[in-house]
Amino acid sequence: MKYLIPLANDFSKQIAPRDGFGEAMLSLGERKEVYALTADLRESVRLEKFARQFPDQFVECGVAEQNLLGVAAGLALAGKVPFAASFAAFSPALNWGVIRTSVAYSETNVKIVGSHAGVNVGPDGATHQALEDIALMRVLPNLTVVAPADKEETYKATLALADHKGPAYLRFGRAPTAQITAEKTPFAIGRAQTILGGSDVVVIASGPLVYEALLAAEQLSGKYSVALINCSTIKPLDEETILTAVRHTGAVVTAEEHQVIGGLGSAVAELLSERCPVPLVRVGVKNQFGQSGEADQLLTHYGLTSQEISKAIEKVLQLKHAS
Repeated sequence: MKYLIPLANDFSKQIAPRDGFGEAMLSLGERKEVYALTADLRESVRLEKFARQFPDQFVECGVAEQNLLGVAAGLALAGKVPFAASFAAFSPALNWGVIRTSVAYSETNVKIVGSHAGVNVGPDGATHQALEDIALMRVLPNLTVVAPADKEETYKATLALADHKGPAYLRFGRAPTAQITAEKTPFAIGRAQTILGGSDVVVIASGPLVYEALLAAEQLSGKYSVALINCSTIKPLDEETILTAVRHTGAVVTAEEHQVIGGLGSAVAELLSERCPVPLVRVGVKNQFGQSGEADQLLTHYGLTSQEISKAIEKVLQLKHAS
């Protein structure tokens, strides 16, 4: 298949996206205005090396997520660039009110980092599997929401957010996932990347499901012409890139490791309902909580694989031809 942008040479390499965040923070530590904060999770969110190398720029807030964001907001008001990292199930889930008032409403330059998002947290179970965080953050005014596809894109997104002015939320998972982007793969906040061109249907995906969508497109390549967009910025949505692809194909599938309610699929549905109504099928978690299990088992159980994306493509094309 012909890719429209440079990608990794070998998709078999599995790396945890949180490693990209940790590596980027080590690089950013040379900038004295960059601070890292966490809620007793420095190793889990890959800030342990940052804490050792830049102790004067690291703040341990303990198991107190509301305090975590309050301290981060104060640092931002003092001219710092704070990255406040925790599990997405705790931040934004436990401190949304503080985020709303002290970060989004106040427009403080805080970067909220939600690690361990999605069901790929695995055995930790439903209480630790954030499937609602994009919905919580997307609704807040002034807040940018970024969900990178893999470790390399998480690295780039972290660096980009350090230069981005204003509140932002960065979401990524714990489990190793396919490394599909490369150093030369373009990335910019607010821009979606078209990986494949196609004329029958466009799949718009984020996070680890970009790889699953790529597999689905390859599996169906002899049957359908499938376009693929990596929509790593959920808000602001790259409306023109999406609308261009949708007008060309006339059918859309969205794919995300999140509830189908309130996430990327909802954002795309809102856009299309107002500007380009076409058949749409959303792949994601269907109004359920997670559960304990191995990451691969859970992705299969909740229909977050290339097989389910392929079924969604078949379904939306039936709708397209029936309309």
